[in-house]
Amino acid sequence: MTYAIIGFGEVGHALAKAFARKGIEVSVATTRDPESFAADAAAIGTGVIPATLTEAVKADVIFLAVRFRSHPDVAKALPSWEGKIIVDVTNAYGVPDEELGGQPSAKVVADALAGAKLVKGFNHLVAPILAQDPALHGGRRVVFLASDDDGAAAEIGELAGKLGFAPIKLGGLSEGGLLVQGHGNVWGQLIFKDLVKFDSLF
Repeated sequence: MTYAIIGFGEVGHALAKAFARKGIEVSVATTRDPESFAADAAAIGTGVIPATLTEAVKADVIFLAVRFRSHPDVAKALPSWEGKIIVDVTNAYGVPDEELGGQPSAKVVADALAGAKLVKGFNHLVAPILAQDPALHGGRRVVFLASDDDGAAAEIGELAGKLGFAPIKLGGLSEGGLLVQGHGNVWGQLIFKDLVKFDSLF
């Protein structure tokens, strides 16, 4: 599996640190020339590879860590997103409900990236918390995942585990996805909930 992060702001940096911490190679891309953020990437780790958007979308698993309203621009990078797994890390807080057409924000992103298997996840934690080592007090920091594709959810759950997090699946985008989305002036009930899971000894 190959991995990429599109968007290299605070959240993109936090995700890159998670990959670097476990020695898993990941490409990072923005709409800018990779040389403009190469030093930032190198400071995180040697396995964080600056890339063009065209190069990044070749990855099998792509973390979409851009502003919500920027996702249509990313969608233009490929004629078809068939076979890709997209982890939607965007938040649509401040986006009016009418702009979302009454749908969960993740559904809007999924429609734009037609053909991709979309998993909503890693977006409920603020970047400074997401950037921290998820090993905490003998447990692991929780990340919530929602998807209409069980296989994609399982794949990202396995990756989350490799990154040191404890994945908790919330069901489909129209159910669990609503718990971890921002829209209008409302945050989902699980947004900002910083939880730690302790594995049972039995």
